[in-house]
Amino acid sequence: MRWKNLFRAAILFVMSVMLLAGFTVAGQGYEMYRDATAEMSLEDKVAAVRNKEGYTPLKELPQVYQNAVISVEDHRFYRHFGIDPIAIGRAVLHDIQAGRYVEGGSTITQQLAKNLYFTQEKELTRKVAEVFVALELEQKYTKDEILELYVNSIYFGDGYYTAGDASRGYFGKEPVEMNEYESTLLAGIPNAPGRYAPTKSQELAEKRQMQVLRRMKACGYFSEEEAETVAAQMVALQ
Repeated sequence: MRWKNLFRAAILFVMSVMLLAGFTVAGQGYEMYRDATAEMSLEDKVAAVRNKEGYTPLKELPQVYQNAVISVEDHRFYRHFGIDPIAIGRAVLHDIQAGRYVEGGSTITQQLAKNLYFTQEKELTRKVAEVFVALELEQKYTKDEILELYVNSIYFGDGYYTAGDASRGYFGKEPVEMNEYESTLLAGIPNAPGRYAPTKSQELAEKRQMQVLRRMKACGYFSEEEAETVAAQMVALQ
């Protein structure tokens, strides 16, 4: 089944690239992927992340935090094969409407691929290379392993690069001890750590947190009442 998914992903990817930029960019992207993984294999990159001080296993992160990350970053994470054709189609439409590159449609797997190998520059060749890495990740690692690597390779602000370090730094708690308020606040920070880190602006952090709560409600992780309960905690702490 996994190989069928990878084959389907490859077909969709090739079709997308042909529509957007033709075979030249696809070839350049593949060369970038090949050169990057030749310099350091995916297995070695993953091992480097897992050996980081402060690396936090998924089992030590509250389920509500995991649900919050998936809701706000990639709500079809457990159903797609590394790339999300629906998200890509929506992103292309928005880019066309804006007349510039404004949305990438990246999955959690693609974001992990970018964090492992590439820069944050919005450039089509890099996006193609990122997809090839994402497909390799999906082939070699489980979804839970990918999610775990992701939350240990994103920036949370204030020098924190793992969810565990961010929990200890912002809340003075081990990650497994985070409550719903803290879990949903933390899930929103990596979108823009310079703005949403609570040490920068508690107000902006909680505005972002409200977006996380709305996404969790839309994805079925929270009921209206549960979301309102967390929101009430925000008000009580002000």
